[in-house]
Amino acid sequence: MGPPDPSVTRIHGPWRHLDVHANGIRFHVVEAASADHDVTTPPTARPLVVLLHGFASFWWSWRHQLRGLSGARVVAVDLRGYGGSDKPPRGYDGWTLAGDTAGLIRALGHASAILVGHADGGLVCWATSVLHPRLVRAIALISSPHPAALRRSALTRRDQGRALLPSLLKYQLPIWPERVLTRNNADEIERLVRSRASAKWVASEDFSESIRHLRQAIQIPSAAHSALEYQRWAVRSQLREEGRRFMKAINRHHGIPVLHLRGDADPYILGDAVERTQRYAPHGHYVSIAGAGHYSHEEAPEEVNRHLRRFIGQLREPWLS
Repeated sequence: MGPPDPSVTRIHGPWRHLDVHANGIRFHVVEAASADHDVTTPPTARPLVVLLHGFASFWWSWRHQLRGLSGARVVAVDLRGYGGSDKPPRGYDGWTLAGDTAGLIRALGHASAILVGHADGGLVCWATSVLHPRLVRAIALISSPHPAALRRSALTRRDQGRALLPSLLKYQLPIWPERVLTRNNADEIERLVRSRASAKWVASEDFSESIRHLRQAIQIPSAAHSALEYQRWAVRSQLREEGRRFMKAINRHHGIPVLHLRGDADPYILGDAVERTQRYAPHGHYVSIAGAGHYSHEEAPEEVNRHLRRFIGQLREPWLS
C-alpha cells in the first residue's frame, strides 16, 4: 500500500475546501460555514481570521475553532509543505512564511486579518505582524511565545532548554528524522503528541480521531521533510546572517492587540518564555488554560474559543475589505 494522497486532508464537515494561490504556490484552505450570516453577504464584508497550525499538524487541528468561532470569516490553512498545500523544496524561512500569510490575506480579498497561530504557526503570526504590519489587525497565539523570548529562555533556563532543544537538535540530521516521523504508520507522531498533551485529552475519542488524521497527513509525500525544514531553519538560521537579520527585524515592541493562551500543564513551552514575551507585547493579554497541555485549542476548545471570541469582539474598529 502506497503513501496517502493529499486528498485525505479534505475531511468532510461544516466547512468548505478551497485552493488559494499566493506567494507563488497553492494553499489548501478550509473555510468555516457561516450560519449566522445571510448568504447574500460577501465573505469579505466580515473580518478575516486566519488559523495557522503547528509542527507535524495540518488544518484539522483547528476543527473546534472552525465550528466555534462566529461573526467573522474563519479560515484554517495548511501551511507551506503540509497537508493539501504545495510542498516546494525551499521557502521554510521566516521571511517567506510571512510572505505566504500576507499573500493569502490578499488572495482571499481582504486588506487585513486577525492571525491565530499554534507553535510554529505562532512564529508565522509574529513574523507577519512585523514584516507586513498593514495586513495584520491583531494576533492570538497558542503556546507560542515571541521567538526572541523563547530563544532567550531556552538558552538561559535549564528546564526550557531540556524541553525544547533535544528534539530541535536531532531534527537537524538529514534523512533520518523523516524516516522516524513516518515509519510504522507514523507512530512517532502519536508519541510526540502524547508526550505534550494532558492525560484527559489523550484518553478521549477526540484525541484518537485527531491522531488518526495526523498519522495520515504526515505520510503524504514530502510532508515530513517540509515539516522538518521549519525546525531546521529555526536552528541553522541562528548561525547565519539571514537569521540574525530576521531576529533583529522582529525584536521590537508590538503595538497591535496580542492574546497569548498557554495550557498550564504544557511541558514543552514553559511559563518563563511567556513572561519574557511581555517585553515585546507589554499590553498583551496573557491567559493560562487550567489542566491543558501544549494543544489547548484541541484539549480545552470551549474555553479557548471563549477567549478568542472575546478577543475578536473587542476589535471594534471598522474593517476594510
